[in-house]
Amino acid sequence: MSVTAPQGFEAAGVAVGLKSTGKPDVAVVVNRGPLKIGAAVFTSNRAKANPILWSQEAVRDGVVEAVVLNSGGANCFTGPFGFQTTHQTAEKAGELLGVSAGDILICSTGLIGTGDEVFRSKVLAGTEKGIAELSADGGEAASLAIMTTDSRPKRSAVTRDGWSIGGMAKGAGMLAPGLATMLVVITTDAVLDAAQADAALRQATGRTFDRLDSDGCMSTNDQVTLMVSGASGVTPDPDAFAAALAELCQDLAQQLQGDAEGASHDITIKVINAASEQEAVEVGRSVARNNLFKAAIFGNDPNWGRVLAAIGTTQAEFDPYDVDVWMNGVRVCSQGGPDAPREDVDLTPRATDLVIDLKVGAAEATILTNDLTHDYVHENSAYSS
Repeated sequence: MSVTAPQGFEAAGVAVGLKSTGKPDVAVVVNRGPLKIGAAVFTSNRAKANPILWSQEAVRDGVVEAVVLNSGGANCFTGPFGFQTTHQTAEKAGELLGVSAGDILICSTGLIGTGDEVFRSKVLAGTEKGIAELSADGGEAASLAIMTTDSRPKRSAVTRDGWSIGGMAKGAGMLAPGLATMLVVITTDAVLDAAQADAALRQATGRTFDRLDSDGCMSTNDQVTLMVSGASGVTPDPDAFAAALAELCQDLAQQLQGDAEGASHDITIKVINAASEQEAVEVGRSVARNNLFKAAIFGNDPNWGRVLAAIGTTQAEFDPYDVDVWMNGVRVCSQGGPDAPREDVDLTPRATDLVIDLKVGAAEATILTNDLTHDYVHENSAYSS
């Protein structure tokens, strides 16, 4: 159920003291081939961490031999020294694996500004230790090593006729488009070329991870990597592969949503009958980022007025007096006015479904978010300590 589920991959997760808890904090995932194809997508935040700057260049040729990931420090805004740390990590991995450093992707997660000499020495030691402990059963250990404020690992696998896809993810806060604060590694033993891998990954992330908007905060370190080994020898239909990849990404995105920091409600916002998919996304995101709406859901209050107020800030086409809103199956607003009594809506379950009918077209989109809780504020106020 992780990155070593497909054939042709080995992984490891080790502890080297980056985390004060002593838990695993460096992971390595290696593609043993025969294909060494890779694709990746990155945060759209203009403020990018050193591993992102490195990996963006390294993946350009469509070849990825391995990914080295660390938790316990973001290596972001650590200047030229931090970029040299990333470079040295890739060099160390390349030397030990007998491959080019330019085919090694690097990921880091943790507190921004962390990346001093002690950090560097531990990451390099973890790279060496992780490569020494690589195994075909190491996917679970790797998924544990990339956790930060996560309460549990996120792993998934999809199997089709003769080929499979596996994946691991981390993320619990700063979940917003641009991939959320998440590191994701996906592996497949299907036979694909670089262009197919890149297209399928971008299509899948665009409708899964990019539509997870837990708290409206975009990270500096987001990266989703797809590695292709071709070890199954099976060439799937491109559409079939794209669908399977989207299924796996959606599963991981929902696991991220379910573990969002301090959340007590997982909110699915479905916007229907919009003029375009882009406008449906804009409307859904306006609600997902509205703190008044999110606070109302925390209080189990079906305050549909806050929904209409939020969507009124968008440029999407709709008539505010011809919008219907459902909460957990109850239509609380019809044509921009009250419908069923609020007491008819049960918001005590964690799963919360919001449907917004704009009545202007046939397009739709779904955004995943969470409520705004006391625990979220407490956890993020205490994070750096």
